[in-house]
Parts: sequence; C-alpha cells; structure tokens
Amino acid sequence: MTLDWQVFLTDDGGGRTYLEWMMEAWRWTLAVAGASWVVAMITGAFFGTLRTLPNNPWLVRLGNAWVELFRNIPILVQLFIWYFVVPKMFPAFQQVPGFVLVVFGLGFFTSARIAEQVRAGIQSLPRGQRYAAMAMGLTTTQTYRYVLLPMAFRIILPPLTSESMNLLKNSSVAFAVSIAELTMFAMQAQEETSRGIEIYLAVTGLYALSAFAVNRIFAYIERRVQVPGFIAAGGTGGGH
Repeated sequence: MTLDWQVFLTDDGGGRTYLEWMMEAWRWTLAVAGASWVVAMITGAFFGTLRTLPNNPWLVRLGNAWVELFRNIPILVQLFIWYFVVPKMFPAFQQVPGFVLVVFGLGFFTSARIAEQVRAGIQSLPRGQRYAAMAMGLTTTQTYRYVLLPMAFRIILPPLTSESMNLLKNSSVAFAVSIAELTMFAMQAQEETSRGIEIYLAVTGLYALSAFAVNRIFAYIERRVQVPGFIAAGGTGGGH
C-alpha cells in the first residue's frame, strides 16, 4: 500500500485544494468547540452553584433537574432537537443560524457534566471556609464569588481538562446537521478522492493535535493557579 499525500494539493472542483478545505473545516471544528465551551462553562458553573445553595431547596431542585435532563439524553438526539424541533416549536429560532443552535446543543449537554463537577468541587471544600466567610459578614453571593468558587475551580481543573477535551471530540457530531467541520470534510473528501486512508489519518492528526493543545493549556493554567499546601479531601482539608 502506497500513501499518496499529493491528494491534499489537488483541486476539489471548487477552486480550492483539499488541504485548504481541511483547514477551513478545522477552523469550523475549533469555532464550534470554543463557543460551546463558553456556553458550557457559564451554564455549568451557574447550575452547579445552585445545587449547593444552603436553605434554598427549590433552586437546588432546579439545578438537579437541569443536570438530569441534559445528562441523560444522548448528545446526537439533543442536537437534532435543537436543529430540527426547536425552530418548528418556537418561530423566533427560525432566524437563528444553525451554527448557534449546534453550539447551544453541545454547550448545554456539556454544562450538565460541568455542573456536576462544580457541585463536587464546592462540596469538597472544608466547611470552615463557608463559615469564615459568613462570620466576616459576606453575603451568600460574595461567599461564592470570592471564597468558594475560586477554590472549587482549582480542585476540578483536572476533570475539567478531560471534559474540555471531550467537548472538542464531541463537536464531530455537528456533521449530522451539515456543519462543515472535520468529520464532514473527511466523509466527503474520501468519497471524492477514494483516498480515505490519507484523509482520515490527516483528520485524526488534527483532532489529536487540538486535544493535546487543550490539555497543555489547562496544565499551564493549573500550575499558575494552584494554591501551595491546599488539600481538599472530604471537606476536612485546610488552606494556607
């Protein structure tokens, strides 16, 4: 078997090479993953925080309902609902670009998993941190903003790294609703060129490179924000 990498320099029939097409598809993949990550982080942090609020059972139930709803429905089904069902049920969404609908689908699906991590991170903190903040006169909002959430996010950075890498890989399902990302490029290009091995090897390499970059970025962030001497284990750790 001989690999023919020259296939990427041939014209795809539309005035561009397959290499240019692949790079464009890679940009779409990164755009979908990046925008979905922002949605997932904001929404996940919000509902994860709701699930730990003291003396507010209704907000806790709302957070729990969000997590259970979006965590228990397959991502592809959610994507189809956002792309095909929501615009039919709510006419205002008919003017929303398909890219945005995909971002909502991926973002909300991932937010349920991030919310669970945020909840676990907050609950793993020593109870004394919350009590100390209350004793200083901080409101509940201030306690979460300045004390609990900064430490909780430090704790959950490793699983958050994995979740961010998973989101990048999950963006491949966007091909099912005709978003021109890497997986769609691979499927179409291999049919047109009959060079599936070269196409899929190149696409696999780009996915691996992207995931590795995410891993290194989070590793750098983890080193920068770590608190020396801090240990959290079952709510009995301490901070320095």
